[in-house]
Amino acid sequence: MSSLVVFSVPKTGAGRVLPLRESNDFQSRSWLRPATVRCGLRLEVQESGNHAFMLGMGFVGQFLGHQLKEEGWKVSGTCLSEIKKKKLEGSGFEIFIYSLEDYDSSRISTSYGFHHQESLFTLQDATHLLISIPPSVLHFHRDLIWNRLKNGRVHWLCYLSSTSVYGDHGGYWVDEDTPPKPENELAVARLEAENAWINLGCDLGVHVYVLRLGGIYGPGRSALDTIIKQGPLSKDQQRRQHRRYPPRIHVADVCQAIRASMNKSSTWNVFNIIDDDPAPRSEVFSYARSLVMQRWPDKLDGISVDQETLNQHAQTGELIEEKRVSNNRMKSELGVELLHPNYRSGLESIARGYQLR
Repeated sequence: MSSLVVFSVPKTGAGRVLPLRESNDFQSRSWLRPATVRCGLRLEVQESGNHAFMLGMGFVGQFLGHQLKEEGWKVSGTCLSEIKKKKLEGSGFEIFIYSLEDYDSSRISTSYGFHHQESLFTLQDATHLLISIPPSVLHFHRDLIWNRLKNGRVHWLCYLSSTSVYGDHGGYWVDEDTPPKPENELAVARLEAENAWINLGCDLGVHVYVLRLGGIYGPGRSALDTIIKQGPLSKDQQRRQHRRYPPRIHVADVCQAIRASMNKSSTWNVFNIIDDDPAPRSEVFSYARSLVMQRWPDKLDGISVDQETLNQHAQTGELIEEKRVSNNRMKSELGVELLHPNYRSGLESIARGYQLR
């Protein structure tokens, strides 16, 4: 028996988690408090024929998928469009289209939002399930996923969440034992999803993990890329623009933590996956610009780095302290030694591999 820390969630019939739509008073929801349960784990772990199914084949899923394929894994996943599906299939992945927009209660007994019924059988064949998809998916599709997994081969399940579930702590350190106090609907939905996936994993008797990620960056998705391509800030980047201690993590370290959770049983099931240096965005963009100037000084005109745009990226205004997130449990329990413990290491690695067009 393995002890797992979960958050108690009110349920209705068939184990469904109630949606949070009744009130905007997020912090008053006393049921968002830790509770301890014990879950029996399946002992018959597959020794070969590993098959990873990724609900949401995004930035992390693709990075991890390429690693697993090189080691002989079968890798399947979902995406939102035919264009993305063809691109991913070109990389050797088995891909199915899935979108919550396809959900229709009148078709609840058939497709559950999956365009292709064969994806359901693929899910049943999976040994490892990585979830990187909108929080509401399990609320709509729990029965389908349960039915496909309960007699399947899965023995590891991991939900990628966010450190946003902690809310504002005035710049003080938080860790996995800090009671979450989400302050917006998305953060509440993420915490709700954490509970739901942990409960499902416990019901299935499998190893289940929740990884709370900081802002993910990596090749093709970094301050360096934004400067060179003069791209606009994403909504997530804009939200982090005025934070003093925004947590971040290189995608290679996210995958390293995921792999560690696959290979090592832990007493804990919730981990913060972030680097050692929660630096403000202005500092990150300033360093990224210095890398551009150092490596391509004769091509700055070709890159056409706009000074006004750079100043806009570096603008911080009044900094919000919010919180600092500890990664001690990730290091001690999962044994993760960060490849990129700070943004400088991460950006330098991206710069070394950058192909300037």
